[in-house]
Amino acid sequence: MNTTPIGNADPPSKSSLVGRTYLSVLDLTAEALEACLTLALRLKRERRLGSHAPTAQALAGHSMALLFDKPSLRTRTGFEIAMRELGGHVTCPPSADALGTRETLADVARTLERWVSVAAIRTFEQSRLNEFVKATTHLRVINALTNEEHPCQALADCLTVLERCGSLRGRTLAYIGDGNNVATSLTHAALMLGLNLRLASPEGYGLPESTLAAARRTARHGAKVVQLRDPVEAAQGVDAVYTDAWTSMGQETEAPDRRVAFEGFRITETLLSEADDEAIFMHCLPAHRGEEVDADVLDGPRSAVFDQAENRLHTQKALLLTLLDEK
Repeated sequence: MNTTPIGNADPPSKSSLVGRTYLSVLDLTAEALEACLTLALRLKRERRLGSHAPTAQALAGHSMALLFDKPSLRTRTGFEIAMRELGGHVTCPPSADALGTRETLADVARTLERWVSVAAIRTFEQSRLNEFVKATTHLRVINALTNEEHPCQALADCLTVLERCGSLRGRTLAYIGDGNNVATSLTHAALMLGLNLRLASPEGYGLPESTLAAARRTARHGAKVVQLRDPVEAAQGVDAVYTDAWTSMGQETEAPDRRVAFEGFRITETLLSEADDEAIFMHCLPAHRGEEVDADVLDGPRSAVFDQAENRLHTQKALLLTLLDEK
């Protein structure tokens, strides 16, 4: 496994961040994004030191609130472990109390700001995050998933490609499936870091042009994104093949129609063979074997899905240190 550094090993300064939020990958400068991944690599190596790790008490005195409208395994557990391994504390109020059911979202935000340093919110519309942030003056806020974006997943995705492929710049990843929140954040991060993308989705299920335009404006190192309709064309010669569930949370009634629309977009051994011989397979989980991916691919030797899952912890630790500006 190659863990080539991509920048300074220390977290970026607050001046390298846009504001005090991570609602979108685009809230970070390219330099801050690179530094966050490099820090995650360091934290991953140092985790074996346990309480003797240099960052074991880095967030002592800080508390984090997890406010979740939607179910979660990797995001919630990753943040809980991350905060505790950094010496901080975590509170998880029930969503009925925390996200504007019993009182306004603004009042919840203003209250929590008196108690905690950072809040991670997993909800539906991105506008709810913006409403929450606008009600506060200094609280750090993280997007733990919305309908529109999943920026925490993108950090783990990019770290996994970096580790498994040795670099991001000049590599090519094929994302085959629904142009959803995961695809949006992956596109933002990939182009900022020099990773080329081929997106393949059925007609009507691709990313909007506005998302591609925003990513192209921040592209570096010659990175390109193209949107295709043919999964075979997308997979040819790439370094990684990525898919996600065809039906996201909140779209359950669309599942029968989506299965029809995505016929031919399942990741099979035959489709994966179009990629480079050393290409890896990626999926953000949870997965549906036999739907968007065959079991022999998901559980096969080229699968990096559980590396991605593990890397949620390390990148979320790095993100917390970055937002709270602690070494």
